[in-house]
Amino acid sequence: MPPLPFDVIVCGSLHLDIMVKAQHLPQSDETAIGSEWAYKCGGKGRNQAEMSARMRARTAMIGRIGDDDFGTRLTASLDQAGVDRTKVSIDPTTGSGMSVAILESSGNYGAVIVSGSNLKLEPSEACHAWEALGGGKILILQNEVPESINTALARLARKQGATILLNAAPARPMAPDLLDQIDILVVNRVEASMLSGVTVDSIADASKAAPYLRSATRDVIITLGGDGLLLIRRDGSEITVMAEQVKVVSTHGAGDSFIGSLAAKLAGGASLEHATRHASKMAGYFVSLSEEEKTTADLVSH
Repeated sequence: MPPLPFDVIVCGSLHLDIMVKAQHLPQSDETAIGSEWAYKCGGKGRNQAEMSARMRARTAMIGRIGDDDFGTRLTASLDQAGVDRTKVSIDPTTGSGMSVAILESSGNYGAVIVSGSNLKLEPSEACHAWEALGGGKILILQNEVPESINTALARLARKQGATILLNAAPARPMAPDLLDQIDILVVNRVEASMLSGVTVDSIADASKAAPYLRSATRDVIITLGGDGLLLIRRDGSEITVMAEQVKVVSTHGAGDSFIGSLAAKLAGGASLEHATRHASKMAGYFVSLSEEEKTTADLVSH
């Protein structure tokens, strides 16, 4: 059989982020003073596709943007990253997704998202796009598009032999119909807590939550930021990976860098443990970069 045209296909969100720097996030009824702002192309799906492509995986994006300046910026960013965006469609009536992210001086951030045209993508359109692209080794999904899209596309791609990776962010309840299609579930402490019913603040907590998240057909990765991560294999075995010790400049996009590099390594034939350890190192390197450096750094050499 001829090789698949893509290593990684991402179906998910595209947002134009407006980044604001401030000393702290505003409290209720407070007007915080910022120091600067800038545009940044984002959305979990777009970010993960960019990271995968920058790791030299053949990557395509399935999504929907508006017929506006934000959409133009988003497609240009995919072109620059080397992501195939022929199946990023344009919605004629709904604006592109966007967010406002506030970066604190500590490196932490908070954001508000307006999904816009991302919510207009239909399951049938996503499945047709997968078929038209010719399929991929890895399908990446997230929770910034309707669950019906994730379920339909995961079912189709899994039947064709793809590995399905779901980054269950942002946190929301998910039906068994979707979870049963997932090969690798990646969650942070908030998402792990919601899905398992166990408060997850540490590696020990993650281990307690593991039985509620994994299955006989699903591996789970619970990320804990600076506290590392726990990889739970479908046979119940667990592997702890400690976080890289770096000076944190900005945590913005760290999770997406983890997902994109994880998928790229898996598509290249790495074992799940090796790919997870590599992705953890990449996420550590990513948070040590400024927002400007994140767009230009040579990621492959790290």
